[in-house]
Amino acid sequence: MKFLIASIFLMLNVTLHAQSVTGKWQTIDDETGKVRSVVEIYSDNGKVFGKIIEITDKSRQDRLCEACTGANKDKPILGMVIIKDLEKDDDEWEDGTILDPESGKVYKCYITLEETNKLKVRGFIGFSLLGRTQYWTRVQ
Repeated sequence: MKFLIASIFLMLNVTLHAQSVTGKWQTIDDETGKVRSVVEIYSDNGKVFGKIIEITDKSRQDRLCEACTGANKDKPILGMVIIKDLEKDDDEWEDGTILDPESGKVYKCYITLEETNKLKVRGFIGFSLLGRTQYWTRVQ
Protein backbone atom coordinates (compact mmCIF):
# COMPACT_ATOMS: atom_id res chain seq x y z
CA MET A 1 0.00 0.00 0.00
CA LYS A 2 2.82 2.41 0.90
CA PHE A 3 4.47 1.70 -2.46
CA LEU A 4 1.20 2.46 -4.30
CA ILE A 5 0.76 5.77 -2.46
CA ALA A 6 4.40 6.72 -3.08
CA SER A 7 4.05 5.85 -6.79
CA ILE A 8 0.89 7.96 -7.14
CA PHE A 9 2.55 10.89 -5.36
CA LEU A 10 5.62 10.62 -7.61
CA MET A 11 3.46 10.52 -10.76
CA LEU A 12 1.47 13.55 -9.61
CA ASN A 13 4.65 15.44 -8.77
CA VAL A 14 6.16 14.71 -12.19
CA THR A 15 2.91 15.72 -13.93
CA LEU A 16 2.61 18.94 -11.97
CA HIS A 17 6.25 19.85 -12.65
CA ALA A 18 5.83 19.10 -16.35
CA GLN A 19 2.89 21.52 -16.46
CA SER A 20 4.78 24.33 -14.76
CA VAL A 21 6.34 27.31 -16.52
CA THR A 22 9.33 27.06 -14.19
CA GLY A 23 12.43 25.39 -15.51
CA LYS A 24 15.01 25.92 -18.22
CA TRP A 25 13.86 27.10 -21.64
CA GLN A 26 15.71 27.47 -24.95
CA THR A 27 15.12 30.75 -26.77
CA ILE A 28 15.09 30.54 -30.55
CA ASP A 29 16.46 33.12 -33.00
CA ASP A 30 13.56 34.35 -35.16
CA GLU A 31 15.73 34.61 -38.28
CA THR A 32 17.93 31.50 -38.10
CA GLY A 33 15.74 29.14 -36.05
CA LYS A 34 18.79 28.27 -33.94
CA VAL A 35 18.96 28.22 -30.15
CA ARG A 36 20.26 31.57 -28.87
CA SER A 37 20.19 31.12 -25.14
CA VAL A 38 18.75 29.27 -22.18
CA VAL A 39 16.54 31.15 -19.75
CA GLU A 40 15.78 29.74 -16.33
CA ILE A 41 12.27 30.65 -15.23
CA TYR A 42 11.79 30.54 -11.49
CA SER A 43 9.24 31.54 -8.89
CA ASP A 44 9.94 33.99 -6.06
CA ASN A 45 7.26 35.12 -3.60
CA GLY A 46 4.43 34.05 -5.91
CA LYS A 47 5.81 35.84 -8.96
CA VAL A 48 7.75 34.45 -11.91
CA PHE A 49 11.13 35.69 -13.16
CA GLY A 50 13.49 34.59 -15.93
CA LYS A 51 17.27 34.80 -16.01
CA ILE A 52 19.64 34.12 -18.91
CA ILE A 53 21.85 31.24 -17.75
CA GLU A 54 23.47 30.29 -21.05
CA ILE A 55 24.34 31.99 -24.33
CA THR A 56 25.03 29.43 -27.05
CA ASP A 57 27.21 31.63 -29.29
CA LYS A 58 30.59 31.55 -27.52
CA SER A 59 31.62 34.87 -29.10
CA ARG A 60 28.63 36.62 -27.47
CA GLN A 61 28.93 35.21 -23.94
CA ASP A 62 30.81 38.22 -22.53
CA ARG A 63 28.55 40.87 -24.09
CA LEU A 64 27.25 43.71 -21.99
CA CYS A 65 23.82 45.26 -22.29
CA GLU A 66 25.05 48.53 -23.77
CA ALA A 67 21.58 49.51 -25.00
CA CYS A 68 20.02 48.99 -21.57
CA THR A 69 19.18 51.83 -19.23
CA GLY A 70 19.04 51.98 -15.45
CA ALA A 71 20.50 49.20 -13.34
CA ASN A 72 21.14 46.94 -16.37
CA LYS A 73 23.22 49.53 -18.26
CA ASP A 74 26.56 47.95 -19.29
CA LYS A 75 25.89 44.82 -17.19
CA PRO A 76 26.66 41.31 -18.48
CA ILE A 77 23.75 39.81 -20.42
CA LEU A 78 24.70 36.35 -19.15
CA GLY A 79 23.08 36.13 -15.71
CA MET A 80 20.70 39.03 -16.36
CA VAL A 81 17.08 38.76 -15.18
CA ILE A 82 15.05 39.56 -18.30
CA ILE A 83 11.56 38.48 -17.17
CA LYS A 84 10.21 40.16 -14.05
CA ASP A 85 7.15 40.12 -11.82
CA LEU A 86 4.76 37.88 -13.76
CA GLU A 87 1.68 36.90 -11.74
CA LYS A 88 -0.52 33.86 -12.30
CA ASP A 89 -3.98 34.41 -13.77
CA ASP A 90 -5.69 31.09 -14.61
CA ASP A 91 -3.36 29.35 -17.10
CA GLU A 92 -1.36 32.47 -17.92
CA TRP A 93 1.40 34.45 -16.19
CA GLU A 94 0.96 38.18 -16.85
CA ASP A 95 1.38 41.78 -15.68
CA GLY A 96 5.16 41.63 -15.74
CA THR A 97 7.90 42.75 -18.09
CA ILE A 98 10.47 41.30 -20.45
CA LEU A 99 13.74 42.94 -21.44
CA ASP A 100 15.20 42.58 -24.93
CA PRO A 101 18.97 42.78 -24.26
CA GLU A 102 19.65 43.49 -27.95
CA SER A 103 17.65 46.73 -28.00
CA GLY A 104 17.62 47.48 -24.28
CA LYS A 105 13.85 47.93 -24.47
CA VAL A 106 11.47 46.69 -21.79
CA TYR A 107 8.05 45.41 -22.83
CA LYS A 108 4.94 44.27 -21.01
CA CYS A 109 4.83 40.50 -21.06
CA TYR A 110 2.77 37.39 -20.55
CA ILE A 111 3.67 33.73 -20.85
CA THR A 112 1.60 30.59 -21.12
CA LEU A 113 2.25 26.91 -21.73
CA GLU A 114 1.09 25.91 -25.20
CA GLU A 115 2.19 22.32 -24.57
CA THR A 116 4.17 20.66 -21.78
CA ASN A 117 7.47 21.61 -23.44
CA LYS A 118 6.41 24.67 -25.46
CA LEU A 119 6.17 28.11 -23.86
CA LYS A 120 4.48 31.06 -25.54
CA VAL A 121 6.26 34.32 -24.65
CA ARG A 122 4.53 37.53 -25.72
CA GLY A 123 6.14 40.95 -25.38
CA PHE A 124 4.10 44.03 -26.25
CA ILE A 125 3.64 47.76 -25.93
CA GLY A 126 0.32 48.97 -24.57
CA PHE A 127 -2.08 46.32 -25.86
CA SER A 128 -1.07 42.70 -26.41
CA LEU A 129 -2.10 43.07 -30.08
CA LEU A 130 0.92 45.34 -30.63
CA GLY A 131 3.83 43.04 -29.97
CA ARG A 132 5.81 39.94 -30.81
CA THR A 133 5.45 36.31 -29.82
CA GLN A 134 8.22 33.77 -29.44
CA TYR A 135 7.95 30.09 -28.64
CA TRP A 136 10.54 28.63 -26.31
CA THR A 137 11.20 24.92 -25.81
CA ARG A 138 11.89 23.25 -22.48
CA VAL A 139 15.42 21.97 -21.94
CA GLN A 140 15.19 18.21 -21.42
